[in-house]
Amino acid sequence: MRIFFAACLMVLSFSMVADAAKIVLVAGSGKNPPPALATEVQLKGPFGVDWNSSGDFYIIEIAGHRVMKVDSKNNLTLVGGTGAKGSSGDNANAQEATFNGMHSVIIGKDDSIYVGDTWNNRVRKIDPKTNIITAFAGTGDKAFAGDNGPATKAVFTGVFCIAFDAAKKNLIITDLENRRIRSVYLETNIVTTLAGNGKGGVPKNNSKAVDSPLVDPRAACMDAMGNLYILERGGHALRMVDKNGMIKTVVGTGKAGSKGVGGPALNTELNGPKHLCADSDGTILIADTENHRVLRYDPKTESTSLVAGTGKKGTAGVDGPPEKVELFQPHGVQISPKGELFITDSGNNRILKIVK
Repeated sequence: MRIFFAACLMVLSFSMVADAAKIVLVAGSGKNPPPALATEVQLKGPFGVDWNSSGDFYIIEIAGHRVMKVDSKNNLTLVGGTGAKGSSGDNANAQEATFNGMHSVIIGKDDSIYVGDTWNNRVRKIDPKTNIITAFAGTGDKAFAGDNGPATKAVFTGVFCIAFDAAKKNLIITDLENRRIRSVYLETNIVTTLAGNGKGGVPKNNSKAVDSPLVDPRAACMDAMGNLYILERGGHALRMVDKNGMIKTVVGTGKAGSKGVGGPALNTELNGPKHLCADSDGTILIADTENHRVLRYDPKTESTSLVAGTGKKGTAGVDGPPEKVELFQPHGVQISPKGELFITDSGNNRILKIVK
């Protein structure tokens, strides 16, 4: 399988607009069902967002079992899900489908909507023109199987995070309970493993990633240079796999804590981090979930810095400086096409963004 490392840079990186920024509400905090204004809708455990080529963004919910779209006028509509938990509905209208604990959504080059249907152990795909949902990867069984074969016949155990490489030619799948990061090459739909040997443990620095153990990979993404970043929830660390396939720890002590932000990345304590994304300037944004904050890792300086969150669980601080906002278990961070950082503030059932 080929991984493409071509750059696909945003017009702006989030760090370019961070000065004099404020954090605002984008969706959630209301009581209405869709359709409605996004800020007036009641969300149920939002976990992820991503954008199509028109600038509309999609939201998935772990508890509400729904896929929703927010257009340029901030109108939110239902795309998929009946609201009930299940695994039905393939090859029909996505609004009649059921999901089970979705953790991630990502939009393809053709605006197809890929959903990490986590506890159904598969990835599903919604056609934006017909709204028909189909199986993309995973049989729905729980096991490990299918490398070097077609994605629909592969077997996963917990599809937690899905992400594209910069060229959107490979879909990266975090197969948490199999302790592997796997990838589907879209031209052939063939599955391969990029990191993890299925065993639990801390990988040795500068060892071959596919031969190394992982503690419990919760999310993965690839930067524009082709470096693969793996966030470990219970490992309380960020690993990096370089273009030669060698892995090392770049952030975290391996123990849960909240100290060390603003200093060397290896001295920075994380606590159950759940999601990450790569910015166009090469930095990595981390949802440090149980610390109720968002951090940035700069690989050039090998240091971390605070982006948002006081570290105190709460709801206060919207419309103020990002570092003064209170979050509650953020499970998603994503950079918009405009270079704005969106934060999925899951415990507060809302989506926030940082603007200048």
